[in-house]
Amino acid sequence: MLLSGLCAVHCVAGIVIVAGLGLGGGFLLHPSIHRFGLAFATLIAACAIGLGALRHRKPLPFVVAMTGISFMGGGLAVDHGVEEAVLTIIGVTLVAVGHVLNMRHVAKCPTGCGLHRR
Repeated sequence: MLLSGLCAVHCVAGIVIVAGLGLGGGFLLHPSIHRFGLAFATLIAACAIGLGALRHRKPLPFVVAMTGISFMGGGLAVDHGVEEAVLTIIGVTLVAVGHVLNMRHVAKCPTGCGLHRR
């Protein structure tokens, strides 16, 4: 969830900083940075939500997060620019919502199985 939030902040802040101040455009918005980071975030999100789905057996968090992962994959498929940023922000937001839904389930776990306690 933290990775999703940082990704969204990076997308918005990068565009604002580069557009408004002209700083760091060569580095912050370089396509290879986004491709690597987005691919890594997509992999981490897929693993995390997959484990959560197996552990909790709740379809809603899985469906929401997988929809987000699909948007993130769409961000990898388009050219670098506004479309990539929009798809990525939608995707990471949905992944974060999926994680929140999973965390709500964990907090309400009636089984007392100990899996959900840290």
